[in-house]
Amino acid sequence: MSGLIIRKVAVLGAGVMGAQIAAQLINARVPVVLFDLPSDVPVDGAARSATQTATQRSAIATRGVGVLGKLHPSPLGMIDAAQYIEVANYEDDLDLLQTCDVVIEAIAERLDYKKSLYQKIMPALRDDALLLSNTSGLSIAELAADMSYEHRIRFCGVHFFNPPRYMHLVELVPAPDTQAHLLDALETFLTGTLGKGVVRANDTPNFIANRVGGFSLVSTIVAADKYGLSFDVVDDLTGVRIGRSKSATCRTVDVVGLDTMAYVIGTMRNRLQEDPFYATYQEPAVLSQLIQQGALGQKTGAGFYKKLKTSGKPEIQVFNPKSGTYQPAGGKVDPLVERILAKKPCERFKLLRESSHPQAQFLWAVFRDLFHYIAVHLDHIATNARDVDLALRWGFGWQEGPFEIWQSAGWQQIAQWIQEDIDQGHALCQTPLPAWVFASEVIECGGVHSPKGSWRPAAYTSSANGKASTLATADIANASVWMPRSALPVYAKQRFHAPLRGEGGLGVEPHSQSAPQKGYGVPVDPMQSLRTVIETDAVRIWVDSRLGEDDVLGVSFKTKRNTISEAVLDGLCTAVERAENAHQGLVVWQPSSLQLGTPGGEFSIGADVKSVIPRFLAGGVKELEIYFAKFQSTMVRVKHAQVPVVSAVSGMALGGGCELALHSAARVAHFESYMGLVEAGIGLVPAGGGLKEAAIHAVQAARAQLLPDQPQARLKLLPFLSRWLHNVAMAKVSGSAKEAVEMGYLKPSDPIVMNVYELLETAKHQVRFLAAQGWRPPMREKAIPVAGRSALATLKGQLVNMRDGRFISEHDFLIASSIANVLCAGELEEGSLVDETWFLDRERETFIHLLGTQKTQERVVHTLQTGKPLRN
Repeated sequence: MSGLIIRKVAVLGAGVMGAQIAAQLINARVPVVLFDLPSDVPVDGAARSATQTATQRSAIATRGVGVLGKLHPSPLGMIDAAQYIEVANYEDDLDLLQTCDVVIEAIAERLDYKKSLYQKIMPALRDDALLLSNTSGLSIAELAADMSYEHRIRFCGVHFFNPPRYMHLVELVPAPDTQAHLLDALETFLTGTLGKGVVRANDTPNFIANRVGGFSLVSTIVAADKYGLSFDVVDDLTGVRIGRSKSATCRTVDVVGLDTMAYVIGTMRNRLQEDPFYATYQEPAVLSQLIQQGALGQKTGAGFYKKLKTSGKPEIQVFNPKSGTYQPAGGKVDPLVERILAKKPCERFKLLRESSHPQAQFLWAVFRDLFHYIAVHLDHIATNARDVDLALRWGFGWQEGPFEIWQSAGWQQIAQWIQEDIDQGHALCQTPLPAWVFASEVIECGGVHSPKGSWRPAAYTSSANGKASTLATADIANASVWMPRSALPVYAKQRFHAPLRGEGGLGVEPHSQSAPQKGYGVPVDPMQSLRTVIETDAVRIWVDSRLGEDDVLGVSFKTKRNTISEAVLDGLCTAVERAENAHQGLVVWQPSSLQLGTPGGEFSIGADVKSVIPRFLAGGVKELEIYFAKFQSTMVRVKHAQVPVVSAVSGMALGGGCELALHSAARVAHFESYMGLVEAGIGLVPAGGGLKEAAIHAVQAARAQLLPDQPQARLKLLPFLSRWLHNVAMAKVSGSAKEAVEMGYLKPSDPIVMNVYELLETAKHQVRFLAAQGWRPPMREKAIPVAGRSALATLKGQLVNMRDGRFISEHDFLIASSIANVLCAGELEEGSLVDETWFLDRERETFIHLLGTQKTQERVVHTLQTGKPLRN
């Protein structure tokens, strides 16, 4: 390792992409200076003068920062974090580059623009500074061609996917002279500090993800025309049904922008004249047709789809290229093809290929041409097959990469079918599959991912020819055909890498006797690589099977979206008891945080409402009393466990999931954690101890503001309770883990990790840290001072104003007043003392009372049926 320390970063270009990269750096607490052109626009109507301020001269960069607050989803974890982005311009502020360890250029995708900017800023760079070009496909070698050797060795390409905060993928692309140890240092920074999934791409047009993903989009549109399918049917066929994102094909192009898609295709057409698939790199006629009409996708309100505004629910229409008009969307997969897609991969592909149904023929053609393409181009675009699969999963949201899909369906059989189609002229190009596809090493392992690593075609070519291939250095020529995972120390913090189908070790099921050929494996729940201690239908209790790692117990939920059912509550209690008897502590962690595609998952969306409400309707209040008494007692058990319980939070932690985190000894949260007590959204109140914890937190915060000689008899609780009331009554959810700290759902001492793959390991370390400090559970609160009736009157007065001003409905007022009543302890006198049980009893009573009202029942039923809240 180089020992590179990145203290500050400069971003060149304050457009939407550059500003968002700056925002992600700020999210990771990396100081940033954002550059753009100097502003020569008159200020306040007056001509520019010598006294114009530095801020005015950097108005373009300032506007770029201002745009961040208008983008949705927000690029910033905290909206007010934009203040930490320093603005600058290329004329007055180049000396600021001397303070920057890394400079990321993110201006328009034009070679001449970028080179001109490099010439301007290079004299100002430190000798040890790294220069990176954020580009989606320009030649890194051409960008570096005019640089001095000293600059070329410290230059490379980096491709952040848009939006940079939420997209896990970053492609790292070396120039010919980039020093290897600097690439390692950058990968460490991007992975460990910014929380990204790094794939190293070869310097080829559009790199890996856009190259393969772009081809897939174009070939799919071409196949749709060949088989006469409408675009809404195409999207129903190529979305979640085949493990891709909900936006599927045409909606994805609409989101990206049809002009952007045309640019990606044009890059390949202009730079890949010798490519055997060159004929495919033509702009589909429908794309040209829409662009000529100004229909560029979502940004213009129309593309393959447009939303027709009506008095009721907006109507979605789809473009018909034959008529040149839009028509109502709603085309679906034929039931026959739907049944085929439900089959196991081997049978699925066999039936798709043999079927005469146009939808089935379409899908076989789409997959066949994709598999053909990646096989032909693997040794050109990437070092190994792993990088292709991860690039498509992280960059396009595919649940599995294309090589994984091929491997799951039976590598050798699929390869034979592809070659038959090529020989018969059915494929998009007539180039045969490369020899390595049928190499004995690949056939024996059932594909390109094996326990030894992922397939490296350059090494195979070298050994087969007796000399290095065009892409293989002398080192590659002597290397194994199987490339193992990176050994960079930053990955030691990741208990799980992203699992790959067929890969040995973590996250992969052992070879099955029922597999169609030797070496076939399937990706499984990562829990399979942890040793199960106890398992029920609701939870799995486990330990890390590595030597010396079983001192921390873990528990994970198996319910849909990790809801908390009675069986989950029983499992939590069992896990706490077992941890107390034989372990240093307990981690609550969900393997869904490592979901395929873009990782993130959900911690828990709360109580299992779908099972609780029917019980209430069938058995009345008594049934709810039993459930919530158990829920509350379990949360108390977690809080007062004799060993620390740490919640590893990622994604949604709502309602009861948030209450579980609040009752834990500590929390470790992924930056993308969205926490909130949201029961008010369905007309209810938190009833798992959430309001009790809010009241206790308010007391603790008020006490922290007292001076040492001040009496504690009259704590100023109102400001703190008011904040909790606002968040809970509005069902507000944090926009990030940092905002969760501001809202009180996380403590400032709770670690926040940027990379979700580090979540479990960090949570285990937190358990050990607390245990080493001599963990003792908090004492049960028996004398909690309350704000009482005066504070309640003040809060209700604020709510009356909101109701009378029609900011909230009458039922919203009832719900918010009920929350305030619990938080303030109703009509008790200010300073009265109550215990935890008092709050828990009031939570249950209030919940049951509200559930008995007609409007809350309407909200609950509507949410269960539609997944959306009802305002009534």
